[in-house]
Amino acid sequence: MSMKIVKDIEKYRPCNEQERHDQALILDFLNRNEDAFLRSNRLAHMTASAWIVNPARTKTLMVYHKLYDSWSWTGGHADGETDLLAVALKEAREETGIVHVRPVSGEIFSLEVLTVDGHEKRGEYVSSHLHLNVTYLLEAEESDTLRICKEENSGVAWFTLEEALKASTEPWFVERIYKKLNGKLRMKLSS
Repeated sequence: MSMKIVKDIEKYRPCNEQERHDQALILDFLNRNEDAFLRSNRLAHMTASAWIVNPARTKTLMVYHKLYDSWSWTGGHADGETDLLAVALKEAREETGIVHVRPVSGEIFSLEVLTVDGHEKRGEYVSSHLHLNVTYLLEAEESDTLRICKEENSGVAWFTLEEALKASTEPWFVERIYKKLNGKLRMKLSS
């Protein structure tokens, strides 16, 4: 597979053991599955998420996700698109209503393999599976009007970085993902 995203994942420098393991799993899966960017691969498929921050880097924008019953980052399925940054930007706009959003960098900010429990979607059962996720750091204006995406969430709000950790009711995400993203953000600010 010679897609740009594969090269980006290969050159990404993991920040911890979780990312090293997940990077290897994602690359192996991409090399073995031509349909890795499609939901029709019911075992696992590519997704993109965004850690959206304000220009001062003191707040993050989160949505109250109906499926997970928790405040969370934005993101969604690749659905055949291999430009995962474009997917992250599209999902950020759709899920929050923000208009003025841009990448802080075109580089990958984080990698994760996420478990998704079986659930109902649009009246059909979706079996448990994996999301092979690429996260990007995006910046948005706090002055943009926020709007919920009724199909997916029931709230959109800015939180301080610490409030975001308390708002989420998904312990694994808080400990393994959101704390990591905040730590990487702070490192970026200090460099």
